[in-house]
Amino acid sequence: MDILGKVKAYREKQEKLKWEGTLADYLELLKERPYLAQSAHSRIYQMIQYHGIEESEELKKYNFFQDQIFGLEEALERLVEEYFHPAAKRLDVRKRILLLMGPVSGGKSTIVTLLKRGLETYTYTDEGAVYAIQGCPMHEDPLHLIPHEFREEFEDKYGIRIEGHLSPLNTMRLEKEYGGKIEDVMIERIFFSEDKRTGIGTFSPSDPKSQDIADLTGSIDFSTLAEYGSESDPRAYRFDGELNKANRGLMEFQEMLKSDEKFLWHLLSLAQEGNFKAGRFALISADELIVAHTNESEYRSFIANKKNEALHSRMIVMPIPYNLKLSAEEKIYQKMIDESDISDVHIAPHTLYIAAIFTILTRLKESEQGNISLLKKLYLYDGQTVEGFSDADLPALKREFSNEGMDGIDPRYVINRISSTIIKKEMTAINALDVLRSLKDGLDAHPSISKDQKEKYLNFISIARKQYDELAKKEVQKAFVYSYEESAKTLMDNYLDNVEAFCHQTKLQDPLTGEDMQPDEKLMRSIEEQIGISENAKKAFREEILIRISAYARKGKKFDYQSHERLREAIQKKLFADLKDVVKITTSSKTPDEQQLKKMNEVVATLIDEYGYNSTSANELLRYVGSLLNR
Repeated sequence: MDILGKVKAYREKQEKLKWEGTLADYLELLKERPYLAQSAHSRIYQMIQYHGIEESEELKKYNFFQDQIFGLEEALERLVEEYFHPAAKRLDVRKRILLLMGPVSGGKSTIVTLLKRGLETYTYTDEGAVYAIQGCPMHEDPLHLIPHEFREEFEDKYGIRIEGHLSPLNTMRLEKEYGGKIEDVMIERIFFSEDKRTGIGTFSPSDPKSQDIADLTGSIDFSTLAEYGSESDPRAYRFDGELNKANRGLMEFQEMLKSDEKFLWHLLSLAQEGNFKAGRFALISADELIVAHTNESEYRSFIANKKNEALHSRMIVMPIPYNLKLSAEEKIYQKMIDESDISDVHIAPHTLYIAAIFTILTRLKESEQGNISLLKKLYLYDGQTVEGFSDADLPALKREFSNEGMDGIDPRYVINRISSTIIKKEMTAINALDVLRSLKDGLDAHPSISKDQKEKYLNFISIARKQYDELAKKEVQKAFVYSYEESAKTLMDNYLDNVEAFCHQTKLQDPLTGEDMQPDEKLMRSIEEQIGISENAKKAFREEILIRISAYARKGKKFDYQSHERLREAIQKKLFADLKDVVKITTSSKTPDEQQLKKMNEVVATLIDEYGYNSTSANELLRYVGSLLNR
């Protein structure tokens, strides 16, 4: 089906979801599906639940945020379980403004955008369906039509508590259009849309002198004033402020702490009492989540001002720090690149990983608990194995600094430097060295980096460079070993024969002379030392290998080169050590001979086919590793 056909089918599907009927019809729906009358906070929580949760002993992962927010699982769990969940249960936190506080480019705006887009989609589902009084500019809850004196009885019968009162406009419409018969009032299903200003509003402060409070609460319609004769007639009022339009859903208050006081005080009544003042009317009920976001310095300035105490007490502040997980940071960069026009540029393997090492190091704080370096802390936070430490050390490390991750280099800086490198040099392929060089060059122009910070960050770039050196050598090592795969298998078979003889205390037979020989201890140790197996630990390691071989045999599986990760690593390192001179000669020779050239081409082909390089980045890698080995 072409795109226009799909659009048509989608439109037809939306048409089928439309519904209208009287209040009496709506009450019949509520008997079968009482959840239709849920509050705005409950709707948002149920929307998050709707997408599923992955639970582990440590924390919950919400599928709703997957593929968009990376490395903030703990912050998101706190947000959902400490705000959305209790607010959905009508606990007191729902009477608070949600303020996301964290560093720039940390994910605050992305979280709010996800909530808005998620709500739009959720209202098209059966579970997230929303019904409102037909023709109401505020999409008012139909249950506001139930008189207060009958609401207790209604709750007993339907199990639904009604909060709020009928708006001035619908109070007049009830009398003039329906003769006071609430059962005849027309109800319709609505679908949230930020573009159509239905259930989702966004307020952004501008010049306090020119911005009108009407942007929030609506304004008098002077074109109808002569017709209706009074400013207190609701028909002469436009209920089109952001607070009006966001009713039943979510209102984003951008840069809230920069707003003029007259705008903030309106939020006090709405947050605490569920209503706000507009025009010459009684208080207008509104059911909506107010979410704002700010950075830490603005927040500190805000709470330092005594005049803001009342508003501060009406807020729930949720810290949203930078991500501190290496693998998640890499995903953030990949996502930003995929969304840009540089996505067709070849980025060599490990490039984003090395950039992420630098970035995460700038966000971590030096531990005072002992001998853990920032680099070890980085790997431990990422779930990697760090010698001398375990997952049990993580809780204490994370408790040590409550504000860890609230400063450092932001992801946009890294992507900006990558983009700058590509554009300036018109490059079609970049590697980790290009990015580290660009990150270093950009520190001078960074507006918020002090001289001391710059010195520290330059050191982090050096650390990241050393990590790349090790990765580069391993990558070439693997590629050479792959080209010498038969040699690797032969070496492993030889090692296993000797291990078996050692453990069983038997002798080997020389394949040429047929003479009995003792196990080749020198060969076994030369392999085991590659992965740090000590003299005292060699017997246990060899017995472990035999047990693994036996386990494979019982299952009818063949033990091969890939069957034991540490042994495979040891074989690779041993073979590479033996081939080191070949690698040095092959990668550094300006006029390689035919044999060297053949081997070089094999390794380049392996890097391209097996490890994700292209021709340019593979040759650059080989030249760089050659220079490292020749130092």
